[in-house]
Formats: sequence, structure tokens, C-alpha cells
Amino acid sequence: MLHHIEVSVDEQLSLSAKFKRNLTIALIVGLALFAAGVLLAMFGGGHGHEGAEASEHAAHGPSFMMRVWAVLWQNAIFFTGIGAMGLFFVCVQYVAWAGWSSVLKRIPEAMGAFIPYGGAAIVVIFLANYFLGNHDLIFHWLHHGIMEKGSENYDAIIAGKAAWLNLPFYLGRMIVFFALWYFVWTKIRSYSLQEDLTGGETFYHKSGYLSAVFIIIFAVSTPMAAWDWIMSIDTHWFSTMFGWYVFASWWVTALATICLICIFLKENGYLAAMNSNHFHDLGKFMFAFSIFWTYVWFSQFLLIFYANLPEETVYFIDRIYGFDGYYKGLFLLNIFINFCFPFLALMTRDAKRQMATLKIVTIAIILGHWLDFYMMIMPGTTKGTSQLGLIELGTAITFGTVFIMVVTNAMTKAKLIPANHPFLKEAIQHNI
Repeated sequence: MLHHIEVSVDEQLSLSAKFKRNLTIALIVGLALFAAGVLLAMFGGGHGHEGAEASEHAAHGPSFMMRVWAVLWQNAIFFTGIGAMGLFFVCVQYVAWAGWSSVLKRIPEAMGAFIPYGGAAIVVIFLANYFLGNHDLIFHWLHHGIMEKGSENYDAIIAGKAAWLNLPFYLGRMIVFFALWYFVWTKIRSYSLQEDLTGGETFYHKSGYLSAVFIIIFAVSTPMAAWDWIMSIDTHWFSTMFGWYVFASWWVTALATICLICIFLKENGYLAAMNSNHFHDLGKFMFAFSIFWTYVWFSQFLLIFYANLPEETVYFIDRIYGFDGYYKGLFLLNIFINFCFPFLALMTRDAKRQMATLKIVTIAIILGHWLDFYMMIMPGTTKGTSQLGLIELGTAITFGTVFIMVVTNAMTKAKLIPANHPFLKEAIQHNI
């Protein structure tokens, strides 16, 4: 039997001076580590597995710059996807008429605030790579003359994709995706804030209609973005499942991010209306979609394995046996940390209700899927001539800190709990 529960819903996040100072320090540390990594690489340190000869090439040849551009690209895509998935989470709750999540909806709602920042970073990195990085340090299909018959660089396979992989169309749809995502986020956010002021169901229903439209847009734009931003790095390779693989990786990372933010807020005296039942639901989502990510990973791998077509198997050969097996350990770690660990750790009911356990699992999932994106991008760009070092660590800390700054700032602009949400009472009484 449920009892009436009285909790305060008048919560406003206030960022302490210590928190802001720590974020500033983290940003400086991230930038310093990145700069130190670049300097070490330039003067012969922090290279891959190929010894002194490769070190000289990495420091002065294209592989060194390729590593820098590729790591910037990886982090921009990774964190932008998390922000976009925050918006997707909110829209799914509206379309599903879900009540339980109303006490925490302001967290994924705030994550969407990173979309314009991440989108701008992706566009700038792409254009900077094109104009300053000899055009094709990340994307081989941008190589001069590669789609022109008669050119010494002509590639018939890549030329066959010219209708899709051409600069105006590529850049245009990239900007359109970000514009659509950001437009929907601004409207959803506006409706949410207006609902706080006026109450009623008008803005809830407006949000629901817009969410239904956005989910369709997102279902189309997300796999296309995955093809463009990641799969086109390995230009000869293709997979019909790759778009959903990237979606699954982004999605489970966003769920872990939402849960981790909720834990930190709860530990600091916020989210009084949130209880162990809400954490249980978040835990179930992470458990389920870690399995879903593995299902897509294995299905893609199995289809390519038994078909045994050279143009498909090359992707996994590079990541398991290629470059003297340089990525094999990371390939296996990717499976363990993104499937085995969350599967075993979150299997029981109690584990999903313990914040200490959830904190460990969420951090592991976020780091694990950062590695997943690393494995999607690096073998096709640096090809084993770089390693996980200060450049990668510094870039991840820098992007992660900026992400936290943007999201926490957005969280301070509204009440943490939407007091006039139609399903708030149901969420407060949530019991499973």
C-alpha cells in the first residue's frame, strides 16, 4: 500500500565557488596535459609500437597531426552525442507518457544545452582539418583527385560514393542536423520552463507533439551522422548496422551520465523527491541497453564473420590482428568493460538501488564507451602509430570539463524538479 509522501519540490541548484574553482582547475589541467602530450610527441615521446623510426615519422610526418585531429574529432563526437541523447531521453519520456522520470527530467534536459557547443566544435574541427590539415588527415575521401578519373590518386570505390561523400552535401547535412536538434531542444526547454510558471497541461501536450516529431527526425539523422562522422573514416568499409551501433553506444553513455549526475546531486542534498526506485529504473535502463549495445556489436561482428567478404572483414582484422595486434588488447577490453562488467554488476535488484554500486558502474560505462569511440576512429586514422597518452587524456578532460560546465550552468537556470509537471505526483509516489 502506498502512503502519501511529502517532499520539497522547490529546489534550485547553486554552484559553489569551490565547484567552479575545481572545474577551472580541471580545464587548465586538461589543456596542460594536451599541450604536454603534443610537445612530447613532437620531440620523440608518446608514440606507438613501431620504435624510433616510427617516432621520427610520427613527430614530423602526417601521423602525428592525424593523431591530434582524430582525438579532437573523437571527443567532439562523443560528448555531442551524449548531449543529443539527453534531449532524446526527454522526448522518449513525453511520447511514452512516462511519469516516473519527471523528478529527474531537468538533468537530461540540461544535457541538451551542449548541442550547440558540441556542434560548433565538430564543424570547426572538420573545417580546420580540411583547410589546415592537408584536407584528408581524418577522411581519406577528401584526398585530392581521389574521385577524378585519370588522377594518380583515383579510387573507383570511393568515386562511386561521390553523390553522398562530397564536401557541400556533407557539411550541409551536418549543419542541418545540429540546427534541427538545437531548435527542438530550445522549444522543449521553453515549454518546460513555461509549464513551471503557468501549470496546466498545455505545454506538456505541446512537448509531446514536438517530441514525437523529433524522434522521427532523430531516427533518420542519427544513423546518417554515424555514417558521415565515423564510418566514412574507413571509406571502403560499410555496415548496415553501424548507425544503430553508434546510437546504442551514445544512448547507454547518456543513461549513465544522467544517473551519475543524479547521484552527485542526491549526495549534495538535492533531488529530495528522487528515491531508490528511480535509481532502480535508471539501473535497469543501463543494464538493458548495455545488453542491447552488445547485441548490435555481436550481430554486426557475426554477419561480417560468416560472410567473410574482404571488403567487410578488413574492419575487424585491423582491430584484432592488424598493425601487429596493436589494438587487440583494447578490442577485448572494450567488450569486457561495456558488456561483462555492467551485466554482472547490475544483475541483482539491490545493485540497481545502491548509489555506491551505480556510481562505479556509471563511471565504467562512460569510460568504456569513450574507449568504444576511440576504437571506432583511431585504427582507421592513426593505424597504430599512436597510443593512449597525454594527448588523449588531456583532450578527454578538456571536453568533459566543458560539458560539465555547460550542463551544470543550464541546470541552475531552472528548478531542479518541475513542480507543475502533470505526472509529478506519480513520480513522487513511484514504487517498484
